[in-house]
Amino acid sequence: MSAATLTATPEQQTPQHKGRPKQNREAIFLFLPALLPVLLLSVYPLVRGIALGFTDARAGLNVDTNFIGFGNFEKLLHNDLFWESFKIGLIWTLSVTILQFVAALGLALLLNTNIRFRGVARTLALIPWAMPPVVVAIMWRLLLHPTNGPVNEILLRLNLTDQPINFLGDFSTALPAVIVVGIWVGMPMTTVTLLAGLQGIDRSLYEAAAVDGAGAWSQFWYITLPQLKTVIVAITSLDMIWNFNSFGLVYVLTAGGPGGKTMLPMLFAYNEAFRYGNFGMAAAMGDVMVVIIIVFLGFYLRNRLRSEA
Repeated sequence: MSAATLTATPEQQTPQHKGRPKQNREAIFLFLPALLPVLLLSVYPLVRGIALGFTDARAGLNVDTNFIGFGNFEKLLHNDLFWESFKIGLIWTLSVTILQFVAALGLALLLNTNIRFRGVARTLALIPWAMPPVVVAIMWRLLLHPTNGPVNEILLRLNLTDQPINFLGDFSTALPAVIVVGIWVGMPMTTVTLLAGLQGIDRSLYEAAAVDGAGAWSQFWYITLPQLKTVIVAITSLDMIWNFNSFGLVYVLTAGGPGGKTMLPMLFAYNEAFRYGNFGMAAAMGDVMVVIIIVFLGFYLRNRLRSEA
């Protein structure tokens, strides 16, 4: 930019320069309809919920709410039930994310080959993702029903068990059964993302590796996985956030039972707020989960910026 442009008076500026402030105002005006719902329905409730965690808010009309600082967080430190739910939440999140990735990667590799009816198979793979979580939970409750469910019927006919199994009501099987359902629900989105990454890999890399004598496993280990690194980091980070925030699926399946064996942190906070009326304590639990999600997001953004650099 020349010195003449920097020192130009408003009379000397071109019509293009004069029109820029007006264009900026018009852009802001057009952006407001999209920004206001985000501020009112997302940002404000988030800020309000975080602030509520520092109060003793309770359910009821005309109930005084007082600022108590970190009082709720001190109670959480000594709340064994919360730490137990947190441990269950970590087991759920890590198990679903890892097993979901492994299953999705295998399915994506299969759908990336020239199999018959590949288009139909790709469409069918999206069905679990397209169904609402509540519908999925009801469907799996019927499938796993101890007396009328087809899963128990198959196991009995194959002589794999001598009596029906209450998958969602037994202490030892409830969490594994819920994890299996969580894997089934989230696998399609991970599969589609990995499949898109596979289709973006240059085929000449595999041709050159085949000429050098590399087998299928060597091509997968030294070409496919390194080329998918950015996609893998992105989708696994997002899956961990989504799985950690799971509520509807587990709530309909078990409501946290039996005996709290599937009590995820989100379910624990929900019960604290709407069953016992301790809004302040529930908001404090939400604040802790927000911090954890920010850590996940920081990990995702750091790897994303590193890959772009």
